[in-house]
Amino acid sequence: MQRVAFRNGSIEVAGILHTPPGFDGTGPHAALVLATPGSSVKEQIAAIYASRLARHGFLALAFDPSYQGESGGEPRDLEDPATRVEDIRCAIDFLTTLPFVDEARIGVLGICAGGGYAVTAALTERRCRALGTVVASDMGQAFRRLLPVGTLLDDVARQRTLEARGGAPRRDPWIPDSLEEARAQGITDPDLLEAIHFYRESPWRHPNSTNRLLFRSHGAILASDGFHLVPELLTQPLLAVVGGRRGNTGQYESGERLVALAPTHDKELVVVEGAGHYELYYKPEYVDQAVARLAPFYATHLRTALTHAGG
Repeated sequence: MQRVAFRNGSIEVAGILHTPPGFDGTGPHAALVLATPGSSVKEQIAAIYASRLARHGFLALAFDPSYQGESGGEPRDLEDPATRVEDIRCAIDFLTTLPFVDEARIGVLGICAGGGYAVTAALTERRCRALGTVVASDMGQAFRRLLPVGTLLDDVARQRTLEARGGAPRRDPWIPDSLEEARAQGITDPDLLEAIHFYRESPWRHPNSTNRLLFRSHGAILASDGFHLVPELLTQPLLAVVGGRRGNTGQYESGERLVALAPTHDKELVVVEGAGHYELYYKPEYVDQAVARLAPFYATHLRTALTHAGG
């Protein structure tokens, strides 16, 4: 792995470049940009997938979104869909400056919210030659489905006024901070409990993943639509991986919708049976099945020889 940095305008974005076995700094290599879920940092889900894809011969770039993790930007914990999409474009910019990257062989992989952002980026980013997603979420649609939109936007308006007058920024938890807290709140949804376990109580918990969302992010999130121009603009080959166990996150339905909307004939929905949304983040028995389909997909469309590697 190599620690790297690139810029999105005035913001320095912190990344980790996962390299194939025996990498000696020469090329040219096919490369992948990985877009993380909301609240996640580069050492978590993106690292899990990037490390496995690197074993198959790809350079794989994981990075912290602007305003989050080790990346710069103020205010902290801002989740802005437009900036998240531009982060992906800037990551591709960065890869094209590396002498060992073949700029004609760059793909993108988006996971959960990063899936929706990856789709949006690919619509107008023709340097992305192949698009993969895992449990892709159109975050705007998901928030509009799950949250009381009218009340929430009224609250955002009041909060922005308060902050404009010098008040303190509001940061809310993405999810409860512990399973004990979730139980106290009466939460029983298995997907949400799995998310809390992964982010807050598993070995994949990371200090740079704050589990805090700047409250006024809701305004930009609710106005976003990750899939609406797919029929008009998506041209790349598409592989959408979903978990076979449907749940309240809507990941299965989002994957189905994305594939149905895509105008390309080179598209496929891959169902990992038995896996739920968050099991596809980190459980080897499910992640390995996803990578076993993603690696040959990228190898075919980025025209690279596939390195067979276990683990």
